[in-house]
This record gives sequence, structure tokens and C-alpha cells, in this order.
Amino acid sequence: MKIAAVSYINTLPFLYGIEKHKFKTKFELQTYIPSICAEKLIKKEVSLGLIPVAVIPKLKEYYIISNYCIGAKNKVDSVFLFSDVSLNNIENIILDYQSQSSNNLTKILSKNYWKISPNFISAHKNYQAEITNTTAGVVIGNRALQNKNKHKYVYDLAYEWKKFTGKPFVFALWISNKKLSENFIAEFNSALKFGINNIDKLKNTTNYLSDTEFNNYLTQSIDYKFNKDKIESLNLFLKYINSLNKN
Repeated sequence: MKIAAVSYINTLPFLYGIEKHKFKTKFELQTYIPSICAEKLIKKEVSLGLIPVAVIPKLKEYYIISNYCIGAKNKVDSVFLFSDVSLNNIENIILDYQSQSSNNLTKILSKNYWKISPNFISAHKNYQAEITNTTAGVVIGNRALQNKNKHKYVYDLAYEWKKFTGKPFVFALWISNKKLSENFIAEFNSALKFGINNIDKLKNTTNYLSDTEFNNYLTQSIDYKFNKDKIESLNLFLKYINSLNKN
């Protein structure tokens, strides 16, 4: 079995748990940016992946196999809209090529909450230098953590969703494209739980976060439980995506 996981700091507890667990099922773990994880699951190059939730409508067959996710109750601190001007003065928004969930969330907030109608631009790899004047940009993951003090206006997208809907947000879920055995699912969830329960054992390998910031990000900004509130939020988010696609 091939498994794709996201190569961000917020995935470290999952990776730690998987690494330390003694699995009976043999598998190959690969790490990528979120958009590549999604692409590999859609193309059936992997059987299981930590996938941006916006991809769910594109899957002909899918199974959410875990009660753990990448989510946030309030501010997530690593998914931002960066801008040098206020929302009402933004003319263009560059969309991050690394994840569809954050891009769709930005479109939903723009239309339904912020009430703005910017031009949305697909990003290339070095797009962050183009976030200037009236052009804003979505930036996620480790790059967002590194650059959150570079722009005058910083909008945390999970927090903006919370203000808009009153709900937490789910960015990514463990999804398979085929039915997996109950034994493997139980093993896998046990591994994820172990990793989350041992965040204090993770080493800070960044040069842009202090040890305290690193720990706070994983224990306070990220919320790993995929519970009832997040299920409701996910269903609402998917409805908004469907509405976007109709227009």
C-alpha cells in the first residue's frame, strides 16, 4: 500500500506516530505538498492520503478513514491572505498552487463574507514577490509561518471562516480511494493518536520559530480531532464549493 502525507510542520505528529508504530500491514509512505497528495489519490497512484478537503467532490469513490484531521478551532496561523491594502482595496488575489482548500475558502469568503470581487490569479512557484500594492496572495503551510510579518494586512483564513460561520475549519482529512481493512484502519488511527499524544517529543527543526512557538502551533493553532463540529463545518464548506462551481 502507498500512502501520501503532507510535508508541512502540522503533519509532524502524524508522521512521528506512523514512524513509531509497529504496523502489521506493509506500506510505503511518501510526503508531498497538499495538491500533489490530492493528485496522486485521484490518479490512484496511492491508496490513502492526507488530502485537502476541497478535492472530495473530484473523487469518484472515497472513504474518510480517521477521526483525525488538520483543522483549527480559531486561528490556524499558517493559512493566510497577505495584502498591503485593506480588503476593499484588493483588486487581485493570487491563489496558492499548493492547496485547493485554502483557495476555495478564499473565494467563498470573498463572495459571501468580505463582499469583494477581486480577480483570482493562478500562482507560479515564485509568486510571493508579486504580493504588492493592490495584489494580495494566499500563502499556506511552512511558507506562511515564515512570512506572516512581511505584509501590512494578514487575514487568517480559518479565523475568518469562524467569524463568518461560527464553526471550526477542516483543511485536510485522511481519505482512501478504496475500502481498507478494519484492522489496518484501527492500526493507522492508533498510530495517529500516538503521534498527537507525543507532540512534546517532536524536535523543532525550523529556524523561524522558537521552541515555544513551535509547540504552541502544534498544540493550540492546529486542532487534530475530526469531531461533530468539524463534520458540520466540512459539509457546509462543500456546499459553498458546489455553489461556486455553479456560477
